Amino acid sequence: MKPIFLMGPTASGKTAAAIELAGRFPVEIISVDSALVFRHMDIGTAKPDREIRSTVRHHLIDIIEPVERYSAGKFQEDAKRLISEIMERGKIPLLVGGTMLYFKALSEGLDELPRADPTVRAQIDDMARKGGWPGVHKALAEIDPETAARLEPTDAQRIQRALEIWMIAGIPMSRLIAQKKQEPRPDFIRIALVPSERSVLHKRIESRFLAMLEHGLIEETEWLRQTFESLDPSMPAMRTVGYRQAWQYLDGEFGRKELIEKGIAATRQLAKRQLTWLRSMEGVQHFDCLDEHVGHHANIFLSRTLGG
Repeated sequence: MKPIFLMGPTASGKTAAAIELAGRFPVEIISVDSALVFRHMDIGTAKPDREIRSTVRHHLIDIIEPVERYSAGKFQEDAKRLISEIMERGKIPLLVGGTMLYFKALSEGLDELPRADPTVRAQIDDMARKGGWPGVHKALAEIDPETAARLEPTDAQRIQRALEIWMIAGIPMSRLIAQKKQEPRPDFIRIALVPSERSVLHKRIESRFLAMLEHGLIEETEWLRQTFESLDPSMPAMRTVGYRQAWQYLDGEFGRKELIEKGIAATRQLAKRQLTWLRSMEGVQHFDCLDEHVGHHANIFLSRTLGG
């Protein structure tokens, strides 16, 4: 038996497809989602509810508080352990999510890069306060154009990390990655849910974000702010799409109409980045997430691949 990757952009129906697969194969699900690790963040992450999680065993959901941090390295460590444990139980690990960096860390290994330095990060944060993250992005483009070209000018977390690496090592991150020796890749079955029409996915994204607001995303964000005194918008939990915009709304930076516009736009940008990652990955079997029978088609493919 081989572990299975079930990948796709936000709103592609990964959870529903995973549950359908769980009805056909003896799987346990490992979440590959950098937001689902946080407790109390249910609405804005579209977290599978208790009923769904009771039908098939899930892992790496609700494991840390919103004020804590979780890295790709920690995911790699946890996922490897869980894959081994699940296979020892005679079941198939089904890794489901949209955090492509986590899939890459598990299948290709992590790049050997310098550890984070709080002092350097503080310097970069100061640069951002003075000139904004687009200004920091411009500075990164001057010393590492290859890395800057694949980052959005507002992608604060990754811009900060890339510039931090250069400030510590004196070598652009892109060059360090290129120098890394390729390790043997573990054997995974890779499937992805992708839209045949991007406009339809955009409509799904809009409907889902509006539903999150209706179900209490703003109230959930306000509760998190009141409950965790040290929580601030620079933390990974609050950089998550949806929560970031809700935080700004609660701070009075804009009204509800702009909250909706910004939330939908940010989610569409996230989906675009996820699809870009998927196009660059090799050995992936794609299925149209807009096909109402997508789960059935994936079932047939896996039955043939697994010999079941």
